[in-house]
Amino acid sequence: MASLVRSATLRFLKPLGNLTLNDAFNHPRTQTRSVRAFSTTLSPPSKAVVYEQHGPPDRVTRVIQLPPVEVKENDVCVKMLAAPINPSDINRIEGVYPVRPQVPAVGGYEGVGEVHSVGSAVKGLLPGDLVIPSPPSFGTWQTHIVKDQSVWYKINKNSPLEYAATITVNPLTALRMLEDFVTLNKGDAIVQNGATSIVGQCIIQLAHHRGIHNINIIRDRTGSDEVKEKLKNLGADEVFTESQLEVKNVKGLLSGIPEPALGFNCVGGNAASLVLKFLGRGGTMVTYGGMSKKPITVSTSSFIFKDLSLRGFWLQNWMSTEKAKECRVLIDSLLDLAREGKLKYEMELVPFDNFNAALDKALGKQGSQPKQVINFQL
Repeated sequence: MASLVRSATLRFLKPLGNLTLNDAFNHPRTQTRSVRAFSTTLSPPSKAVVYEQHGPPDRVTRVIQLPPVEVKENDVCVKMLAAPINPSDINRIEGVYPVRPQVPAVGGYEGVGEVHSVGSAVKGLLPGDLVIPSPPSFGTWQTHIVKDQSVWYKINKNSPLEYAATITVNPLTALRMLEDFVTLNKGDAIVQNGATSIVGQCIIQLAHHRGIHNINIIRDRTGSDEVKEKLKNLGADEVFTESQLEVKNVKGLLSGIPEPALGFNCVGGNAASLVLKFLGRGGTMVTYGGMSKKPITVSTSSFIFKDLSLRGFWLQNWMSTEKAKECRVLIDSLLDLAREGKLKYEMELVPFDNFNAALDKALGKQGSQPKQVINFQL
């Protein structure tokens, strides 16, 4: 396999047309002259992060050169500018995410790029336009991508690069969860754990922007006072460590903030139980992650006497084809907030040549780190 990969991806002297990634891995060199003659547009060769099997990302991924592919009449060739390393990207490579591409595959699921060339039938997109895959699409960790025009959505060219690359997964998750489960009005309250995550930071800012009180739970850690201050600067009303909530009446800590009608859980275990303790009668807790890998435990009295509801949210399920247009309108509104400085979160732009170092940070090998965003231009 290794020799075929090298010959198929590094040594092609003639373009092979619209190859799948599997073709690029397995096509023998002897066919380079016998496929067919081309008169169509071809993409540039692409440098890509690929994996041939599922497993630990730092072991199964590698950067290789892929050959040019044909740009058909409805296709758009995009020069990628930036793409993040999300936890879900890591889970896909590990093979534990519910939806994942078949291997061999190129990593990455969201990002931003510039239109390089378009097929003869493409309308509404021109070379130089700034675009994102919307809904997100597999294979963004590469320098050039060729896909049907329906995949690409043109965004404001003044959008900050790192926010354009990361706007679709985390900020959109925060926005949808604030809108889809409980009708919230100015002066209402929400509560969440995992407040330092990017989704958590987005929830704080979006809630604050709408006049909704937000109560935030963080884990006990060194430097928790600095973390609290950082979240309050984003618009957090209250920030508690888990140990601070080891009291019988947590609502006595709220200083006049109403009982939350909506809570968000991305941790599970005790952190989820703390969210439930804050919720008022008839409240709803939405789970969108399980970082502790511990189950959610709910007391019988919470169901009977507080009539609590437990719901789940998965962005990919929401972003069906029918929701694509609605999704794009929301992305525009989120990018507007980012340009205005009303939506922000910490990221680190990393040159593509330093991908392995960025992956190590994303895997937590160096402790808590900003979101790693690969910059293909550096």
